[in-house]
Amino acid sequence: MDSAGKSGEMTATGSAPVSVRPQYLRTAGVPAVVIALGVFAAVRLAGAVVLAGAALWAGRSPVRVLGHSWDSVWYLAIARHGYGRTQMWPVTGLVQSDYAFFPLYPLLVRLTGGGEWGALFVSWTAAAVAAVGVYRVGELVAGRRVGVLLVALWSVVPHAVVLTLAYTEPLLVALAAWSLYALLRERWTVAALLASVAGLTRPTGIAVAAAVSVTALHALLTRRSRGAAVWAAGVLAPAGWLAYVAAVGVHRRDPAGYFDVQRQWGSRFDGGGYVLNQVWRVLSGGPVALATAVTAALLGAALLLAVLLLVRRPALPLPLLVYTAVLLVIGIGGAGYFESKPRFLLPAFPLLLPLAAVMARARPRSAVVVTAGLAGLSYAYGVYLLVIAKMPL
Repeated sequence: MDSAGKSGEMTATGSAPVSVRPQYLRTAGVPAVVIALGVFAAVRLAGAVVLAGAALWAGRSPVRVLGHSWDSVWYLAIARHGYGRTQMWPVTGLVQSDYAFFPLYPLLVRLTGGGEWGALFVSWTAAAVAAVGVYRVGELVAGRRVGVLLVALWSVVPHAVVLTLAYTEPLLVALAAWSLYALLRERWTVAALLASVAGLTRPTGIAVAAAVSVTALHALLTRRSRGAAVWAAGVLAPAGWLAYVAAVGVHRRDPAGYFDVQRQWGSRFDGGGYVLNQVWRVLSGGPVALATAVTAALLGAALLLAVLLLVRRPALPLPLLVYTAVLLVIGIGGAGYFESKPRFLLPAFPLLLPLAAVMARARPRSAVVVTAGLAGLSYAYGVYLLVIAKMPL
C-alpha cells in the first residue's frame, strides 16, 4: 500500500490497520480525497451537460429526462402521494405495484418538496458522498492512487449515467461505501447502523447487511473481536431491509408479500437461467438490441473482474468480498429486466479495484487518457439509453 503504514496486529476484518492521517498527492499538495471528488464531479457534470444537450436536441425537457425517467416516475409518485399505486398490463400479465420500491429515497425526496429538482438534489448529494466513500475504501485497501482511480473508473462505467438521474443507486452506494469503510475500521455500531439504513433503499441493500453480519460472525468465530458491539452489529445490520419486507407482508396479509410483488413485476430468482438464456441469444447471432448485446458483454466483464478479485494478492478484505458476491448473485441470478442488470451492479464498485490497480502502475497521462475515453463512451451510451432508444434503466 502506498498510504500509511501497517501495524503487526490484524483487525477482525482480516486487514491491517491503516493510519487515518490526511493523505496528499505528491504532485500538487492537494488532499487525494479532494482530487477524487473533483474528478467525479467533473466527469458526472460533463455527463449531465451532454445528456441535457441531447435532450434539448430531441425536443425534450432536460429536467424531465434527468428527474422523471422510468423508475423515477414511481419514486416521485410515492414521494408526493405515498404508497398505493398499481399499474396493470393485460398484454404481458404484469401487475406493477409501487410496494416494489423501498421507502428511504422517496422519503428524502418528499422532504425536499417532492419535485424533480428535489429528487435530483438528493441523488446528486448522495453521489458526491458516495464518491468520497468509494475513495476511502479504495485508499484503505490499496492506497491513495488506487482510491482516486477507483472513483474515476466508477464514474465512467457504461451505466454511470444513473448517478446523475433521480434514482436510488447513488444513495445505496453512499451508505454502502461508508458502512464498509466503518467495518474495515472495526467501527461496528456505525457500520451496522449504515447497513440497516441501506436496507431501506433498494432490494440489493441486503448486500451491505450481509457484509456486516458475515464479518461479525467471522470475527466472533476466530476470536479476533469480542463483545456486545460485534453481536449487536451482526443482528442490527439487516433490520432495515427486514422491516420493509415485513411491512409489505403485513399490508398484503402474506409473509412473502414483498416477493409476490416482485414476481408480479416479472422479477424472481432463478439462479441465472434467465441471464444465460439472454446471453445465448446474443452469442447465437440472432437480432438483439444494442443494449442487450452491451449488457451481455458487461456481465461477462463483471464475472471476469470477480475472478480477478478472488485471486488478488493480498486478498481483498472479507467485507468487500461478501458485499460484491451478494450483489453478483442477486444481479445475475435474478430473472427479468436483462438490460437493467448493469445498473443493478453499479453499486459493486469493488469489482473495479483490479483495473484501478493496473492503471495506478501506468503513467498518469495514460490514466487520464483511458478515463477520458471511457467517459466519452459512457456519455454516448447514456444518451443512447435515455434519448435515442428510450430503453428502460
